[in-house]
Amino acid sequence: MKKVGLLCGREYSFPPAFIERVKTLGAKDGVTAEFVKLGGTRMGEPARYSVIVDRISHEVEYYRGYLKHAVLQGTYVINNPFWWTADDKYFNYSVAAKLGIAIPKTVLLPQKGYPSDVDITAESLHNLEYPVDWDGLLDYVGRPAILKPFFGRWLEARLQSEQQRGTPCAYDKTSPYCMTLQEFIDFNQYVRCFTFGKTDIVPVHYDPKERKYLVDHQYLTPELGARVVKDAQTINQALGYEMNTIEFAVKDGVPYAIDFLNPAPDFERDRITEFYFEQVVEKMARLVIDRALNGKASNPWPRWKRC
Repeated sequence: MKKVGLLCGREYSFPPAFIERVKTLGAKDGVTAEFVKLGGTRMGEPARYSVIVDRISHEVEYYRGYLKHAVLQGTYVINNPFWWTADDKYFNYSVAAKLGIAIPKTVLLPQKGYPSDVDITAESLHNLEYPVDWDGLLDYVGRPAILKPFFGRWLEARLQSEQQRGTPCAYDKTSPYCMTLQEFIDFNQYVRCFTFGKTDIVPVHYDPKERKYLVDHQYLTPELGARVVKDAQTINQALGYEMNTIEFAVKDGVPYAIDFLNPAPDFERDRITEFYFEQVVEKMARLVIDRALNGKASNPWPRWKRC
């Protein structure tokens, strides 16, 4: 019997539906599913699962440590915990740009401040230029610009050209997080792509202002839809993600990839609509059954050097 484990947090509709769908579809091949249960991990203990779907280890360090150990013991983890630990949004943008994907102009910024439990003094920062050349950076990315997190889900903020005390006031509120400064794409269309197994792409009309998924099969022209799918496939194949969402802001017919470090995407029914919820449950179930039967623990590594 091949066992699939689900590691998740405050989710309600996706987990039970996913587990039941894996049981139903996997029964003929001896594949079942359950919630992962952990209570202390002994070094060298054998793998309990053929596949684990990870949707919470970015918030619980113990889970991330366990998943790395599970990979060592032969478990196929979606998404790869080693790469997820190492990745960040600025590197994402840099890789995508090298691969020919349209990316907004982006700058990695020094942090405004540092965690209180880290002993940082002026001497610690002698490698930094000060003050930050805001005029030069804003001239590069354009005005207005967007402040985005280097990693994680810190809320974005519009950054206007007006300055306060020598620095844009939005940046002053970002301590202790590392941020990026990015060109604002004044889009006329916005697409969020569900991605499964790197190449199975489901583009969705998304309203970022209302945070709503819209079922609209005519939203993209065939040409634009084909480019969005191709670019999303290129990004996932380069970075190795098998469960992800990739967001494109479309301006003048060009899809700019503006966010694609979402390895634990929102799969809740009341937010993604019943239509897309059914697709997500079905595609994720079939993906993990395939990996349980055919996957190898070493497969989901990033491959940007080969793209």
